[in-house]
Amino acid sequence: MSKHKLPRKSTHIDMTAMCDVAFLLLTFFMLATKFKPDEPVVVKTPSSTSDIILPDNSILLTVDAKGQVFFDYDNKKAKKALINTVSQEKGLNLTEEEKAAFVNGASFGLPFNQMKQYLSIPPMEQKSYAFTGIPVDTSYVAATNELGYWIQAARTAGQDEGHPPRICIKCDASTVYPKVKDVIKTLTKNNIDRFNLLTSLEAVPEGTDLFKERSKQ
Repeated sequence: MSKHKLPRKSTHIDMTAMCDVAFLLLTFFMLATKFKPDEPVVVKTPSSTSDIILPDNSILLTVDAKGQVFFDYDNKKAKKALINTVSQEKGLNLTEEEKAAFVNGASFGLPFNQMKQYLSIPPMEQKSYAFTGIPVDTSYVAATNELGYWIQAARTAGQDEGHPPRICIKCDASTVYPKVKDVIKTLTKNNIDRFNLLTSLEAVPEGTDLFKERSKQ
């Protein structure tokens, strides 16, 4: 009996189609990804062993090494309502483009009378703007303390959106304590007693109770 060899079947993979799909996916992620704007100030926070993560929907108060205070709010929907309120109540007369620049921008540290000028310049130029910090009047009440006003207005905007914000304070390790105290006192004088202090995570010393507790997890 003669043996007939069966013809071999070749398998061909269309690599062109796979490359097209990969390119389309890459393009999609590039277009869909929203990058957080660069912060205008860099602070080196003190370290601690706390591993609590920064909560979402937060008002971030940053105090740099000079003691200048910066403000940011990561809830864009509430941030839009916030800038509408600020523009009206403080008579800033911001345009829609300037309001959009505020909503999409990073933290800022300026008095009200410089906000319009700052928001009217291109984003690339905002990085080199000469910030002076948000004024923290020693009366501490929102009516005269600009930082207190921003905090209270942002909390109201967040509550109206159904998401009351958490407040976080981030300070440089070299910031003098009286400057930090002014920010904390602004909060407490406006009946805000709960807030987070942000730090850099450091290793837990071996042999401590915290080290033993985390070793069991």
